[in-house]
Amino acid sequence: MRPIILASASPRRAELLSQIGLPFTVAPVDIDETPGADELPAHYVERLARQKAAAGLAHAASPDSLVLGSDTTVVCDERILAKPATVEEAAAMLASLSGRSHRVMTAVALAGEHGCYARLVITEVRFRNLEEAEILAYCATGEPMDKAGGYGIQGRGGLFVAGLWGSYSAVVGLPLEETGQLLAEAGQPVWSYWNRPKETRRDE
Repeated sequence: MRPIILASASPRRAELLSQIGLPFTVAPVDIDETPGADELPAHYVERLARQKAAAGLAHAASPDSLVLGSDTTVVCDERILAKPATVEEAAAMLASLSGRSHRVMTAVALAGEHGCYARLVITEVRFRNLEEAEILAYCATGEPMDKAGGYGIQGRGGLFVAGLWGSYSAVVGLPLEETGQLLAEAGQPVWSYWNRPKETRRDE
């Protein structure tokens, strides 16, 4: 079985891969995440996912490794809401999302010896009306600070969500259906890693 590498330090992405029973190792990469001038959000998020996967493959110990890269961004009024740099910025982001719908764009890329392939998933999320006090209380927890758009749907931020149309796992950080498709197309379906003898597992 080919080794799987997750080129991300995100604990949420690691938890999602573990959820579907995929053995993997974590090897974060460092790339420039600055959007290009006039770069469309969809192009931006897919570019970063591809760059992360390619960078991870370049540093992989095994030449037959398959490397997953992913990136998530929140888009409101065609504006990219990346991870907030300050509590004030997080509060402003949440206020701008209050009572409105926004899009969460997540791309996943799989890099291997035969190339790099990607999928882009767009999910619509609607927030209920938020009170200023709860926005400030949420920001004080620190949860918004490492998350695109300033909230985590799998954490306390899930309290703000009135509706979701699309992929929940993509909003968390990794679209599981599309990840499975990429691995299957590479000849390594997720289920093929299940129920292997313990001594052959690479993550133990």
